[in-house]
Amino acid sequence: MNKRLQQFLAAENISQSLLADTLGVARAGISHILAGRNKPGYDFIESLMLHYPDLNIEWLITGKGRMYNGPRADESPENPPVNEIITSSNEVKPIENKKGIAKIIVYYTDGTFVELQ
Repeated sequence: MNKRLQQFLAAENISQSLLADTLGVARAGISHILAGRNKPGYDFIESLMLHYPDLNIEWLITGKGRMYNGPRADESPENPPVNEIITSSNEVKPIENKKGIAKIIVYYTDGTFVELQ
């Protein structure tokens, strides 16, 4: 969950200290959660839900679904944002830039390829 919380902070462009101040929790508490030393309690999650109603709490806790509830202003249902990369180890990594993907080329071992647009 700490990695998803870090992704949320990056997506909202807010710092750990701003999140702590917004939620009314100790800054060290946020740091400990993000470092994986502590797990967030009910009060922390409830405060997140109240202050960030678009955040999908199921995604935050379990990783299922999208980061946000409902469509965001910067996405459409037909073209959801591509903001994560799943590596071969199934670890989800956020993409650091806001550029869209124009084309994906898949190369096969027999020398052929397929372009996806």
